[in-house]
Amino acid sequence: MVIEQILDGIHGSVIKRRWAQLFTAFVRVLLGFAFIPPSIPKIMSRPFTVLPDSNPVGAYFNALYHTGFYYNFLGWSQLIAAILLLIPRTSHLGALMFFPIIVNIAILTSSVGFVGTWLITGLMALAALHLVGWEYDRWKGIIFRDREWRTNTDWKRMAGIVLFFAAGGVPMGILWYWIGLGNFPNYLRITGILVGLGFVFGVFVAFHFRLMPVGRLVDPDLK
Repeated sequence: MVIEQILDGIHGSVIKRRWAQLFTAFVRVLLGFAFIPPSIPKIMSRPFTVLPDSNPVGAYFNALYHTGFYYNFLGWSQLIAAILLLIPRTSHLGALMFFPIIVNIAILTSSVGFVGTWLITGLMALAALHLVGWEYDRWKGIIFRDREWRTNTDWKRMAGIVLFFAAGGVPMGILWYWIGLGNFPNYLRITGILVGLGFVFGVFVAFHFRLMPVGRLVDPDLK
């Protein structure tokens, strides 16, 4: 593919440059260490800020603090991303994990009025984007590499898939009636709706099944 060849050439020329290698090492360590301190209060279930609820920043973090284990989950996510980023062998995983987290933080700091912080987090997001691009050769197969075989199922089998999911709406409607789900006045009508939804769902499944790649990967040298 032409686009793949262009990106391969750009990536190959950049990663060979010593200044780019040193800059990438610097960014990895800087972002990794920057994520560790804010992760600790969340892991230990401590408030991240002492600002009052009258302040938009304080209101957000106080509400976040009271989410319980989700608050801890955010802390562990930041810590794991930082550790993965600091280890060269797992830095690609750390970059992929770090990037969406820091983009979310950058948008947050901009929307709730963090004075000056939005600039720092924005630069961190750009730095994380650089790290994702640096690992292009490790994840490019997600986009470019095709599988050699496809299902290529016939239309009769596709029709069977559609009918299977459409027919599934009948027992689903009976189950809803039996357990009284939703307390609907007319479960016969609900069953018809479920059959229609099953039909639409089955169409998507059938076409996805027909077109999805399967089997071994195509040799990139043969493209």
